[in-house]
Amino acid sequence: MREIAVTVRPGAPEETAVDTRVLGLFDGEHLPEPELQQLVELGEAKSGLRKVAVAHEEAPGGGRRRVLIAGLGKREEFDSEAARVAAAAVAGRARELGAVSLSWALPDDGAEVGLVEGTLLKLYSFDRYKAKADDDANGLETLEIAGSGVSEEAARRGHIAAAAVNRARELQNLPSNVADPIFLAGRAQEIADAHAQVELELFGRDEIVQRGMGAFAAVAQGTHAEPRLIVLRYSGGDQGPHLGFVGKAVTFDTGGISLKPGAKMSEMKFDMSGGAAVLESIDAIAKLGLPVTITAVVPATENMPSGHAIKPGDIVTALNGKTIEINNTDAEGRLILADALSYAVEQGAERIVDLATLTGAIIVALGSTHAGLFSNDDDWFQEVDAACTATGELGWRLPLHRETAKLVEGTFADLDNAPAGRKASSITAAHFLSNFVGDVPWVHMDIAGTAWELGRPYVGKGASGFGVRALIELASRSADA
Repeated sequence: MREIAVTVRPGAPEETAVDTRVLGLFDGEHLPEPELQQLVELGEAKSGLRKVAVAHEEAPGGGRRRVLIAGLGKREEFDSEAARVAAAAVAGRARELGAVSLSWALPDDGAEVGLVEGTLLKLYSFDRYKAKADDDANGLETLEIAGSGVSEEAARRGHIAAAAVNRARELQNLPSNVADPIFLAGRAQEIADAHAQVELELFGRDEIVQRGMGAFAAVAQGTHAEPRLIVLRYSGGDQGPHLGFVGKAVTFDTGGISLKPGAKMSEMKFDMSGGAAVLESIDAIAKLGLPVTITAVVPATENMPSGHAIKPGDIVTALNGKTIEINNTDAEGRLILADALSYAVEQGAERIVDLATLTGAIIVALGSTHAGLFSNDDDWFQEVDAACTATGELGWRLPLHRETAKLVEGTFADLDNAPAGRKASSITAAHFLSNFVGDVPWVHMDIAGTAWELGRPYVGKGASGFGVRALIELASRSADA
């Protein structure tokens, strides 16, 4: 991945030394330079969000340079998400023009995070397996945010968050013959090695079985690839509750014996997206030095059909003693999460969030705009929802009700992993998970519709890294609570 340096510069934006500078234009407002304002009056530059016009001006040291005029929409509607969208439009145009250095004139207080995130997220590309053309070596090298009130700390937060999202996207986009459970464990080791306040614990197949994680072990028994339970412990301080971040990491999901259709099965390399988000959020939180305590649990395995694989009708016992009928081996994510959630509770987590590409039904319900949110605690839900809204990683709450809770009751065991009839499929999946958190406040994020092909202007095809920024924001808010 290309690394882009991010800096801030107090003072007059026009005094920058970059080859391309950016001015934002709000509805009904004027640009400070008369020559550039003429372009607005002529209709060449427009204030609509995502509109970008190109002009030129004399550079301070002589010669000419580009000026991009970026539409920002209505000032009263301008927020971090609008900043990300505007920055993405500018970044795309700057790339087309061959810009090497870019400077944004800060359009509004607090816009630094959105401008940095939108730029860096837009410019990410996954190309390590493609032969590169000669001009692919060129690209943006520096991003500057300029203005009298610019915040270096805000720009730094945006830089760290965007870089973490892009690293999660890289993990997601890698093929499953590379990004297997051992590879993810290696990335966790890199994170732990980089930060004194992060400790790593890894459980292999034998230890998963010995610890009584029968649901996780059952999924992993069908694959030759070695599974890992990845546990990162971040000890940044004791402000706020002990957080538990749990991320599903099925590095490839065939469905097991309940085999998926072949069409688009290649996308099942993305079934580890929740785990990728959790891992990279911990790296970012450690870089930011947030004064919180987090236990991150990532169960990583493939789900494969073989002579060793679990079968429909099998019964397994989870870490917390609950027994589970396996009526569909393609409902494997909730099985590995059952033990991961139980382990997070066992480790003392006082507030838990899990992220999982859990159900196709959530895509039917919510598309790719919102992740599905489910919770057993209204106050904790409000905290998580606020973090989602603040970062543009939107969620929408769906209900957990005692009537739908009955649907996951088993016939021959305590629970059924795939109730017949397919009623309320995303809701019953969440009900299933609720059996493994006890009374601990918990939010389940079903990110199956948002983990890839998100459709936002700053995220193109492939992985989105959804959830990384929300988890960082949640940790920050918990520290401030």
